[in-house]
Amino acid sequence: MPPEKSHSNTSHQRIPVTILTGFLGSGKTTLLNRILHKNHGKRIAVIENEFGEVGVDNDLVVGAKEEIFEMNNGCICCTVRGDLIRILNSLMERRDRFDYIIIETTGLADPGPVVQTFFLEETLKNALTIDAVVTLVDAKFIETHIDGNDKAKEQIAFADVILLNKADLVDDTFLEKLEGRIRSVNAAAAIHRTVNAGIDMNKILNQEGFKLDRALSVSPDFLQPEYPFEWAGIYHFDSGTYEWVFKPGPDSFLNMALIPVIGEPDKVPESAIQAADVVFSEPEHLVRPGTPVDPGLNLWRLRVGENGATVSLRIRKPGRYVLICEHHADEFEARVCNGNEIEPIEPIAVQAFKHQHKHDQEVTSVGISIPGDLDLELLETWLKVLLTTRGEDIFRMKGVLSIKNHSERFIFQGVHMLFQGKFDRTWKENERRNNLVFIGRNLDRDFLNKGFKACLA
Repeated sequence: MPPEKSHSNTSHQRIPVTILTGFLGSGKTTLLNRILHKNHGKRIAVIENEFGEVGVDNDLVVGAKEEIFEMNNGCICCTVRGDLIRILNSLMERRDRFDYIIIETTGLADPGPVVQTFFLEETLKNALTIDAVVTLVDAKFIETHIDGNDKAKEQIAFADVILLNKADLVDDTFLEKLEGRIRSVNAAAAIHRTVNAGIDMNKILNQEGFKLDRALSVSPDFLQPEYPFEWAGIYHFDSGTYEWVFKPGPDSFLNMALIPVIGEPDKVPESAIQAADVVFSEPEHLVRPGTPVDPGLNLWRLRVGENGATVSLRIRKPGRYVLICEHHADEFEARVCNGNEIEPIEPIAVQAFKHQHKHDQEVTSVGISIPGDLDLELLETWLKVLLTTRGEDIFRMKGVLSIKNHSERFIFQGVHMLFQGKFDRTWKENERRNNLVFIGRNLDRDFLNKGFKACLA
């Protein structure tokens, strides 16, 4: 679809639509009740979708003055999509009675076709705009859902905002791991932890669609490369024995490497990161707790049980070393052993990485961030071929691009085979850059990077 070269206020006149999605029991109706009872000054029309012949959710949305439309006995993403289009067109005939629409899908719905509706239907496309896809996640049970149900993954993958709900039912360590797993599926979404779906309305309403700047402010590393480790710290070691004491945790094993570096760098060297990336692809050396190991280009695999585990490091040559590990520093303590005395030691510098989780590899996100101007004709040709051949597996794609001979930013979004783009505000000084993200199934990172770079002018 060709870009829209327009600076009119048409988009501001379109009515925003928030799509609430999330697997069964995640708290969608609770959130909807909160929205309808908050003093946000909006007149909201609600469209609900229930999978069953008898409507229940309408009775659960208590005391709402807003109009509520139910679609029963079908899923909004398939059998009742026609009803959705009919209801939305009907709403447009009385648009003076509301200024916001919320669509709550059934817990079994794939939000993709729902979002596509606003790309495909000409009458809706000109009158409505997707404000955001808000996905609720049940923090206690989502891992079971992700492992056993593709719809749960797709609901996360399509989200612009994710509410990690029922956060009070699990501990902070579990939440950190869960957020990492969710980000492996959708690195661009804003994630908020909630209890009983309690959230500042400004974090879910008036999102104005996907905003890359906001995504970067929430997750500054979402366009960074993914690595098979999460944390690195640089230490200065004298000769002697050091211990890493790992806290008890749910993981059966963890992998770690200790890499010597040249000189006395005050930050984690890029060379150590690249070396670790290679090391972590090599076979592991199983270490029994308490057994001393030596630094070098080896991957040590340590079993961590309910009582935790300790690994001893023998340092024969003083200098600086980088410890690279699958765990963050709050999950272990580093100590130096001087005779009978044991003292904690702190790293000189640390660096966290976006972890490439081994689960959910079929649904991931690929971020690209490169300088340079793009040839618009090459870009459109590449996107057309890409979406024609692989669009079924691309759930969302979105970004901000720098186009040759244009002083404005090019904003685009795509859903499966559909693509929309338009020029936005003028670039600020030293701001021009291409930032985009693909979210989908079985994405080929190298293929996408090479194809996109080929579009540079």
